[in-house]
Amino acid sequence: MRGEVLTVKQRDYVQAAAALGMGRTRLLFRHVLPNVAPSIIVVASLQFSQFIVAEAAISFLGFGVQPPTPAWGSMLSESRDFLYVAWWLATFPGAALAVTALGVNLLGDWLRDTLEPKLRVGGDADVGI
Repeated sequence: MRGEVLTVKQRDYVQAAAALGMGRTRLLFRHVLPNVAPSIIVVASLQFSQFIVAEAAISFLGFGVQPPTPAWGSMLSESRDFLYVAWWLATFPGAALAVTALGVNLLGDWLRDTLEPKLRVGGDADVGI
């Protein structure tokens, strides 16, 4: 993030706005933050899904959330003994974990595409009029 902020800070339009006397706070919120926000969102969504999977892995090993509190990892760990008899005990928590991690990543990707200033085209230019 620091490297991207430094890159955006060196762009011509940011330097021109600073040369015209724009304050640091306004410069940050008007020019730098909108250009760095999509990267922040993508990194945050990837980290969030990694935290979910890491918590499940720690609970699977028995070091995470302790039993009466449900956790996907502990559900998967407890269902190992019954895999041939009751396959659904492992399938549904594993599928829920995978769908949640994928959903968080797809949400972050959609937000990045929505908020990316380089992809936004204003006016009638994108309609073909």
